[in-house]
Amino acid sequence: MRAWPILILVAASCNAQPDTAYVHRTGSPDGIGKWYLGREIAHTMSAAAADWLDRPERGREERPERMLARLRIGPGDTLADIGCGTGFHALRMAEQAPEGLVYAVDIQPAMLDSVRERAAREGLTNVRPVQGTLRDPGLPEGAVDKVLLVDVYHELEFPREMMAAIVRALRPGGEVFLVEFRGEDDWVPIKPLHRMSREQCLKEMAAAGLVYDRQWRGLPWQHLLVFRKP
Repeated sequence: MRAWPILILVAASCNAQPDTAYVHRTGSPDGIGKWYLGREIAHTMSAAAADWLDRPERGREERPERMLARLRIGPGDTLADIGCGTGFHALRMAEQAPEGLVYAVDIQPAMLDSVRERAAREGLTNVRPVQGTLRDPGLPEGAVDKVLLVDVYHELEFPREMMAAIVRALRPGGEVFLVEFRGEDDWVPIKPLHRMSREQCLKEMAAAGLVYDRQWRGLPWQHLLVFRKP
């Protein structure tokens, strides 16, 4: 009788289907040789290039104040900045939610150290750095009102798993704000694999079970697309 569960496990293993979500082949030098829904995933920016995130001209090129205004942050909102880097957006979000909480998520400890130092320097006590993994941001389930991903989604090595975890972390009706350099505009001075088309964004967010809600076209170089958890 004790052998019966073992037989079930063996049978289940034999009948398991391979994961077909990703395709692996030789690709661009800027990519990792892995495709998701027809798009090659780009290499991740390392902490060694963090200065680019804080470049003086970023305000002119990306207009972050315009983008953050579209989040309509409430003073008590619980927010998450995925791939927060040095905290460029997370700290600004925390200022707008003084009674709320901002999860600043990154997989690189050096980035999170920078967030901690800056939050302490600015007296922001509502910023919570979180070291996520390649598959999971490490957020509490059903606790987040709004999730922001700025120029990071195209680098997620496991976008399907990461978005599933993000959706779990959202409250019903919670929103995902996806900001990506526009793939349709060749004049945008960003490498092609680090840009995404609107059509591709819609396809991948739909695969995550999110509902497209709206778009704002007021950013110089980027899409701002908003999706909602049903």
